[in-house]
Amino acid sequence: MSNLIKGDKKLINAWTFYDFANSSYPLVITSAIFPIFYVNETAPKNPDTGEVATDVVTLLGCNFKNTEIYDYVVALSFIIVSLSSPILSGIADYSGNKKRFMQFFCYLGSLSCASLYFFSKDFLFWGMLSILFASVGYWGSVVFYNAYLPEIAEPEDHDKVSAKGFSMGYLGSALLLIINLLIISNYDLFGFVDKKSASRFSFLTVAIWWICFAQIAFLKLPKGTKNHSDGGNVIFKGFKELAKVWNELKHIKRLKRYLLAFFTYSMGVQTVMLVAVMFAKKEIVGIEDSNLIISVLLIQFVGMGGSFLFSRLSKKIGNIKALGVSLFIWIGICIGTYGFVFTPNAFYVVACFVGLVMGGVQSLSRSTYSKLLPETEDHASYFSFFDVCEKIGIVIGMFSFGLIEGLTGGMRNSILALIFFFITGFLILLTIPKTKNVS
Repeated sequence: MSNLIKGDKKLINAWTFYDFANSSYPLVITSAIFPIFYVNETAPKNPDTGEVATDVVTLLGCNFKNTEIYDYVVALSFIIVSLSSPILSGIADYSGNKKRFMQFFCYLGSLSCASLYFFSKDFLFWGMLSILFASVGYWGSVVFYNAYLPEIAEPEDHDKVSAKGFSMGYLGSALLLIINLLIISNYDLFGFVDKKSASRFSFLTVAIWWICFAQIAFLKLPKGTKNHSDGGNVIFKGFKELAKVWNELKHIKRLKRYLLAFFTYSMGVQTVMLVAVMFAKKEIVGIEDSNLIISVLLIQFVGMGGSFLFSRLSKKIGNIKALGVSLFIWIGICIGTYGFVFTPNAFYVVACFVGLVMGGVQSLSRSTYSKLLPETEDHASYFSFFDVCEKIGIVIGMFSFGLIEGLTGGMRNSILALIFFFITGFLILLTIPKTKNVS
C-alpha cells in the first residue's frame, strides 16, 4: 500500500491493532505480573514467618530499595526515548519511512520482554537492562504509532479513533492477562513446577503476542509520506525540521499552554500505572498477589468504557473541560489513596476510579493535541514534541516517586508529589484560551 487514505476504515482498524498488540507490555510487564514477580524476587519472604528480611538490593556497588531502583531505571528509559525520538522522528519525516522505526522499537521491546524470563536478583544488572530496553522499545514505537493519527483520520474523528485505539489496547492486554492468570493459577495443569516458573513464561507470551498482532498494523500501514527532496545529511535535516517545529510552536499560544499542562499532569498519570501494584504490595496489608492481578484487570475493563465515556463528554463540553474533569478526579484519587487506602477493599475501589479516568485522560490527551496542531505534513516531528513532553514528565514523576521513598522509607509519602503534579496541571489547563473545537 503506497498511499494513505484518510478515513479508510480498514486502515484505521489496522492502526488500532498495534494498540491491541503492544498494550500487553504495559499491562503484564509494568502493571500486573512482572511487578509482583520483581518484588517477590528482590525481597523474598521468609517461608516460616512470612516476613521480608530486607527490600534492599545492590546495583553497581550501591544499595537501593528494590522499588526505588526500579523507578530510576524506568525513568532512565524515558530519558533515552526523550533524547532519541525527536531526532528519529525528524529523520522519519524526511525519509518517508516512519513504519521502519516503529518496527525497530517494536522488536526491541518485545524481545527484551522475552529476556525477562531469565530475570534474577543474582544478575540484577542484566535484569535491569532488560527492563530498560523493554521500556525504550515500547515507548519508542508509540512515538511513530501516534504520528499516524492525524494522517489516517479527519480532525472531527480524532477523539473517536483515538478512543478506539485505547479500547483495543485494553481489550488485547486484558485477554492476554486473563490467559496468563489462568496459567499461573493452574500452573501444574500446564506443566510448570510452581507459580514462579509460570510467571516467567508469561513474559515470553508478551513478546509473542506483541510481535504477532503488530503484523496486522505493519501490513496495512504505509511507510509514510516522503515530503522532502533527497540529498544532504538526513540527521541534520531532522534537527532542522525540529527547529522549524519549535519556532512554530512558540507562536501558538493554545498549543504551548496545552503542552505545558500535559507535561505537568503526565508526571502523575503514567507514574500511577507504573507503581500502583508495587505500592499495593508494600503498603496494603493482606492483599494477595492473585487479587492484585484481578484489580489490574478491573482497571482495564473499566478503562475501556472510560475512554469512550470521556470521548462523548468531550463532544458535549469540549476537550479541555473534559480533561479538566478527569484531572479533578485524579486529584481526588491521590488524596484518597494517601489518607484512606490501607485495606484491600479500599484499594479495589480506587482501582475502579483509576480505570475510569486512565483511558479517558490518555485518549483525550492524544486527540486534543492532534486538533490543536497547525496545518502540516510533518506529523512525526510534531508528535515527537508531544511524546517528549510526556516522557520528560514521566522521568520527573518516576524519579520523584523513587527519591521520596528512598529519603522517607515509604512509598505512601511519594503520593504527595503526584497530588502536586495533578493540581498544577489542572490549574494550567484552566488558562488555555477557548476555541470552537477544544474549549
